[in-house]
Amino acid sequence: MRNQDYLPRIIDKVVESHLRTFGAVCIEGAKWCGKTWTANIHSNSSIYLGDPAGNFQNKSLAKIDPKLVLEGDSPRLIDEWQEVPELWDAVRFEVDQRGRKGQFILTGSATPAQKGILHSGAGRISTLRMRPMSLYESKDSSGQISFEDICNGNYKNMGVDEASLDRIINLIIRGGWPGSLDIEASDYTVLAREYLNATINHDIYRLEGINRNTRKMNLLLRSLARNESTTVSMNTLRRDIREHEEDDLDGDTISTYLTLFERIFLIENQKAFSSNIRSSTRLKKLDKRHFVDPSLACALLNATPKMLINDLNTLGFLFEALCERDLRIYAESFNAKLYHYQDYDGDEIDSVVELETGDWIAIEIKLGSNQIDEAASALIRIKNKIIDDGGKPPKVMCVVCGICKAAYLRDDGVYVVPITALKP
Repeated sequence: MRNQDYLPRIIDKVVESHLRTFGAVCIEGAKWCGKTWTANIHSNSSIYLGDPAGNFQNKSLAKIDPKLVLEGDSPRLIDEWQEVPELWDAVRFEVDQRGRKGQFILTGSATPAQKGILHSGAGRISTLRMRPMSLYESKDSSGQISFEDICNGNYKNMGVDEASLDRIINLIIRGGWPGSLDIEASDYTVLAREYLNATINHDIYRLEGINRNTRKMNLLLRSLARNESTTVSMNTLRRDIREHEEDDLDGDTISTYLTLFERIFLIENQKAFSSNIRSSTRLKKLDKRHFVDPSLACALLNATPKMLINDLNTLGFLFEALCERDLRIYAESFNAKLYHYQDYDGDEIDSVVELETGDWIAIEIKLGSNQIDEAASALIRIKNKIIDDGGKPPKVMCVVCGICKAAYLRDDGVYVVPITALKP
């Protein structure tokens, strides 16, 4: 895996930093997002617990004597450590015994139940979340504009290459999977569907050791796809399933399955923003629901380029999901956090970035340039309302768009930038 085909990931610098700071680093995230490849770049030896060789000999060895799989040049990669959860404690203990930094890299595509894990690993094991590739990582963004610069109020006016609608749609359907970068566009959904099948039919059983109702899980997944990038509640999900699937799932089942989907990194919701505004306006607390990559929603919706062109409403939600996947990755690279804003007056802000300083950035996401004026007006209106209510206004207002030939600061103080021109 150490070869010239490796595309650098934004998380690379963070991994190196944490290896200098902690005894071990755990890289977790969705399967197929590139964790193992990235971990290999930073390791000097490795063991793969998911290797089927010798009837899963490595996994059996780890269960019999965890210490044996820890032997090797440091940093040592232990891939899919969650297959043997006891390894967490073994790594923590070994780190304490050696008293050195950068000893192990753990990768995991699921979060095991905490049973049997005696220690949190705090101070010894750092946990990092890795996601599918952003457009900048997959070389589908020019990277002319730094998102960190925008958040710090540093703007650049410049012309950029305008992305076509067809290209935006293809990027959404393809997703950020490293394995999808070199396949034909006609095969994009094949990969995403196989991902879902493998996750539902195999990974959940391996995680829990019990069979779940795959039909019901698929019902819920299709409902989540129909409600991508919205704050749909569990009750609404249930009504949606009854309406579209002519079936029913009780609330407890929905809650259980949502938790499972989070544990295998299939979904990653966007939390509601409330801190640091200090406005009298009442804010809603519902998460905005997302798949870890918009390609999964496309696969569940059987979305084709032609279908999305004829359904601009669905395309808009999927484009929002694409942008928020990237904005989360970029924000976390400089220790910022991504939220959304929604109040009881019906006002919404697609994305809110909270900086370490406590300042916050208000971002609207629009596919076409013809929607920029409306988005900018909405941002200004909400900003003024927050000020009138005695709250703290956003430091920066920005419209992230899809089809636009320039990045520029408007006369009203709202910055506009295409997603295909952004980098961290």
